[in-house]
Amino acid sequence: MTHSPAHPARSAANPSRSALLWLRRELFSSPADGALSIGLITLLLLAGAGFLRWAFSQAEWAVIRLNSTLFAVGRYPEAEQWRLWLITTLFSAAAGLSWGLLRAYPRADRRGELWPRNDRIAAALLTFLALWTPWFLELSASIAGRWWGLAALLLALRWLAGRWGRRLPPPVLRLVPLLWPVLYLVGLGLINGGIGLIDVHPTAWGGLLLTLVEASLAILLCFPLGVLLALGRRSELPLLRWGSVLYIEFIRGAPLITLLFLGQNILGFLLPGVLTADRVWRAAWVLTLFAAAYLAEAVRAGLAAVPGGQLEAARSLGLSYWLAMQRVVLPQALRVALPAMVGQFISLLQDTTLLSLIGLMELLGIARTVMANPAFLGRNGEVYLTLAVLFWICCAALGLGSRALERRLDPHITGSSR
Repeated sequence: MTHSPAHPARSAANPSRSALLWLRRELFSSPADGALSIGLITLLLLAGAGFLRWAFSQAEWAVIRLNSTLFAVGRYPEAEQWRLWLITTLFSAAAGLSWGLLRAYPRADRRGELWPRNDRIAAALLTFLALWTPWFLELSASIAGRWWGLAALLLALRWLAGRWGRRLPPPVLRLVPLLWPVLYLVGLGLINGGIGLIDVHPTAWGGLLLTLVEASLAILLCFPLGVLLALGRRSELPLLRWGSVLYIEFIRGAPLITLLFLGQNILGFLLPGVLTADRVWRAAWVLTLFAAAYLAEAVRAGLAAVPGGQLEAARSLGLSYWLAMQRVVLPQALRVALPAMVGQFISLLQDTTLLSLIGLMELLGIARTVMANPAFLGRNGEVYLTLAVLFWICCAALGLGSRALERRLDPHITGSSR
């Protein structure tokens, strides 16, 4: 008993010994574990060495450098690309402000550090990307300066908001969440050419720009529609219930590519011409209706996980059905369904690659165009690896955001902070 307190002190004083103890415990706790660990480490090292040898000595990255603008924005007019830089600047500023305010008001299980370890890693990664991307793509000095300015703006606002965010008055803080939908609408207006600007037809959009526009529109629109379908499927009104069931089962029983071709041909007859004036918007509606059916099932599973007594207790307190669902049942159900919903959002982002089959030049469509160029024949590995990295970054951002939201909505943490 007298010697037990000395072990942590010795471990803290000798970090190398602590690392060896951790390796022995986690990787070599038994002969079988040790053999398996050595085998897996060897395979990973061999795969990593082969990839690095290919990337630095065999791959020809000129196919990416020469077509970087095409991959990013497609055939968007060069004279109007300042709009995209303006949108990126506004979103970078909003991201830095929101990031800093989250650290200014930490969760109850955090100590309130201004720059915790994860934030330092993220800041270092952003700095590395801002310095490395212009060099890799061989961008001009003016465009490289824009990249560095974006990174500096995001990190500076992150520091300012984290340092002084608590001094903002509550009415201003309540307006911060509204900043994102306003910026999104302003961004769509700038991209499309509203607000007195020259119209840029959606057929000129392409690459990562078109992928993000289609995915974000479908995600934002399918969420409320999916919630309504889930509530309709549980409704006591037969017409509403069976209508929701038929819609969900029909959509889930048809492949997305079939619905995309169907939507391109018949949506023009079902919706007003303003909503289906172009293939881009028709594809967005099909993605929305498709994702809403799957999202409805995730929300229904969350509703089933909430005890029925919750709704009864809320109704006994005098709340109407809709108010009880809004204040009591849905918050609990959506918290349970959050992982499944984010998984559906990630699948929806990946499903945008099917748009190339109906003639839309999103990332995969641009990649096929580039690989069909005789000057870049045989460069498939470089192109597909770039696409995989871009999709991984977008999907990882959604996954990290969902995990952060899950921790924020954790009832044990929120309950202990009250």
